[in-house]
Formats: sequence, C-alpha cells, structure tokens
Amino acid sequence: MYKQRDVVLIPIPFTDLTSIKKRPVVVISNDEFNKNKEDIIVSAITSNVLWNKYAIPITEKDMEGSTLPRPSMVRVDKIYTLNQAIVLKKFDIVRKETFEKIRSKIQVLFSTSL
Repeated sequence: MYKQRDVVLIPIPFTDLTSIKKRPVVVISNDEFNKNKEDIIVSAITSNVLWNKYAIPITEKDMEGSTLPRPSMVRVDKIYTLNQAIVLKKFDIVRKETFEKIRSKIQVLFSTSL
C-alpha cells in the first residue's frame, strides 16, 4: 500500500500511444483511502519549473530521502486517480512541511471564487 506523501514512479503513455515515459507523482489521497481502495490519487511532479499559480516548487531538501534529481514543481492542477498496481516503484517521501504547502495549494484550486 502506498501512503500519502509517497513519491512514486508511474508509466504515462504518449498522446499517440506509441510509447510510454516514466514520471514521478506524489500521493495526495489519505492512507485510509489508499488502504481500502485499489486506487490512489496523485498530483504530477514536473521538472519544468516555470511559474504556475497551482504549482509548488520542490527540491531535494523537500524530500525525506533527498533523491529528487533536479528542482521540480508539484502541479496540483494535474491530479489523477490511478490503480496502485501500475506504480513502478516508490522512491521517496515528501516532507510533512512541504506536503502542507501542497495541501494548501489544492484548497486554493478548489476554493470558491466570489
């Protein structure tokens, strides 16, 4: 079972479906959901560090194991539900303080605009 804050590698198909690429994501669904469901809910991580209103910058300092190869962004506007069986591997955990920033940015994404 994968846990909230885990950084895992998943296969993503190219749009023409001719090949796949491996991409990191952070698990955002809570542990109870992850334990009781076959799926997990994740947010994309990209090395494209251009500013985005719905992105959180992260570096190896934001990881418990310091294994992030380059500065990246967690894109909370790129949320996916995936079957846990497709995860290729777990390779790190986002620090609690950083995950709180991710959670706050998700709340901004879903907040009501008046």
